[in-house]
Amino acid sequence: MLIGKRIKDMRLERGLSQQELGDLLGVTKVSVCGYENGTRTPSLETFDLMAKVFNTTTDYLLGREIRICDNEKGEYLGNISKDDVQIITELKENPKLYERIIKDSKRYVSLIYKKML
Repeated sequence: MLIGKRIKDMRLERGLSQQELGDLLGVTKVSVCGYENGTRTPSLETFDLMAKVFNTTTDYLLGREIRICDNEKGEYLGNISKDDVQIITELKENPKLYERIIKDSKRYVSLIYKKML
């Protein structure tokens, strides 16, 4: 049901009615309603077009990514995967390492990569 909630939230953020979104996607208002309440599943083509209409990724719509916004400006910055969030969370549990990586991420990523080889 997360997909339907994200579709509805993004539609409302853009000030679109179900009819208007349906027109953009080439489907009926009834189909959009079904996507939002989880009783219908969009085709792959429709799902891809929906991501383009909303200027997001299909992974975000599927719940695999989290939206990142600038709190001060309230503007959308992009998406981050749940895997990325997990890595950041793990790094923050070691503040010294986290601080070093933040200051010189290219160097430390290179060191980690070399260590793995």
